[in-house]
Order: sequence, then structure tokens, then C-alpha cells
Amino acid sequence: MSSLDATRAELALVVLYLNKAEARDKICRAIQYGSKFLSNGEAGTAQNVDKSTSLARKVFRLFKFVNDLHALISPVPKGTPLPLVLLGKSKNALLSTFLFLDQIVWLGRTGIYKNKERAELIGRMSLFCWMGSSICTTLVEIGELGRLSSSIKKLEKDLKNSDKSQNEQYRAKLQKSNERSLALIKAGMDIVVAVGLLQLAPKKVTPRVTGAFGFVSSLISCYQLLPAPAKSKAS
Repeated sequence: MSSLDATRAELALVVLYLNKAEARDKICRAIQYGSKFLSNGEAGTAQNVDKSTSLARKVFRLFKFVNDLHALISPVPKGTPLPLVLLGKSKNALLSTFLFLDQIVWLGRTGIYKNKERAELIGRMSLFCWMGSSICTTLVEIGELGRLSSSIKKLEKDLKNSDKSQNEQYRAKLQKSNERSLALIKAGMDIVVAVGLLQLAPKKVTPRVTGAFGFVSSLISCYQLLPAPAKSKAS
């Protein structure tokens, strides 16, 4: 393959990535929280970028609540323990509610919805829903990692006298474990971000801490959305 063909292939992956509305949203999220980290809650250019990017992201998320509403009523994989099913459905319900209420917040910030006090109250309610969904996600990932760990140990015993790295099922389980570990880290960070946005611990979770955790969480999201060929090259 010539260097031009390689460049075309790489650009095609970039185009494929940027064509995803979710990817653009997460890039904007990284800019938003990076600006929050730089501003540290003080007025200036960085805070203006934070606020304007936050408003722009709400447009990307219009009607996105339907996705989690669909996941809420969709069947779960067979064999999933009831506690994990309930936590997963709770996450979907809370996230769908957050995204729905966030649209009212957007209407309030654009001036279409005139009741500012109610819009602010709805904004806090939506953030509590998002924090709740992040807590549910954290618990789900911990539970699923426990199940995967048991499954991997059992498989290791079965493959005791062979090369585990050559076993496709073993490699797939390890990859899944790594993906869930990353999702667990992201969910934990999102809880801290929610605490910061709600100002539940203003002395410990400052705007700078919120910005730092939100920025790293956004980078993880951007990585998770990479096309499959890019992931294989990265690994």
C-alpha cells in the first residue's frame, strides 16, 4: 500500500469517526471540561468557552432520551442476575430522564422557556438523575467484572496445559474485561463530575477538580467510540 493510500485510509477512519454525532458530542465535552479546568470558576475566556460549549452540546442531545427509553424496554441477555438487570434498567430510566429534562434546560437557556427558577430546578433534578445513572453504571460494571473474573478463572483451569493467549474465547473475555474496567473508571469519574456540578462538596470538588475529571472522562468516551480498525492498530 502506498503512502497516499495509507493516508486515504486513515482519513476515511477520521471521517467515519467524526460522522458520529456521539463522537462530536464527546469532543465538545472534552473542550467544555478542559475550559472549566482552566477557568476554575472564574470569569474570562475559558469560562465563556465552557458555557457556550455546554449549550451547544444540548443541541446534539435533542431526542437522545429515546435511545435509553428503547434500552429500558428491550430484553436483557439470558443468564443476567436479577440485581444487575434491575440496576441496568434503573440506569436506563435515570439517563433517559436526565436527557429529557436536559432539553427543558436548553429551552430555558435559549429563552424559549421563560420560567428561569423552574428551569434551574429542573436542571438540578436532571443532574441528580445523571449522577444516579452513573452510580448504577458503576455497580453494574463491578458486578459484570466479577462475573467475567469467575468465567476467566474457570477457563484458565480448562486451558491449564495449553497456550491461553491462542484461545479466541479467552482473548475475547480478557478484552471484554478491559473494556468494562475502562467503563468502570469512567462511571466513577462521572460521579465526581456530577457532585461538582451540583456543588455537593464545593470545598473538595472545586470547578478545577470537576473540569479535570470531566476532561479525562471525555477522553475515555472519545476512545471508546473509536472505529474498530483504529482500536486494533492502537493495540
